[in-house]
Amino acid sequence: MKAIAIDDEPIALEIIKAHAAKVPFLTLKATFTDAFQALEYLQKESIDLIFLDIKMPDISGIEFFNSLSKKPLLIFTTAYTEHAVTSFEMDAVDYLLKPFSLARFIKGCNKAFERYSFRNTV
Repeated sequence: MKAIAIDDEPIALEIIKAHAAKVPFLTLKATFTDAFQALEYLQKESIDLIFLDIKMPDISGIEFFNSLSKKPLLIFTTAYTEHAVTSFEMDAVDYLLKPFSLARFIKGCNKAFERYSFRNTV
């Protein structure tokens, strides 16, 4: 699965990069601290999964994802619990609460891979 990560905190992106490197079926293609740069990337590149922070400057992760015409799988990575219900209404695969462990990250990736595999066999 090809993925990107969007978070306004560079440290959070480093953690996602380190965790993603340990998941054999996941390739983290790019990371972004600016949602608009990610949007530009997504207009040119096809990806399967987004790791997305919710509270970011200029545009929230929820607004960002809702603006996409082609929606990849979604895993929210956030420090806030109050958006969990909204995330599942958006059909997010998972909701990782910062700080999350490698084990919890892998669990989310496994869920995403199951959904990805199902999407591509139906």
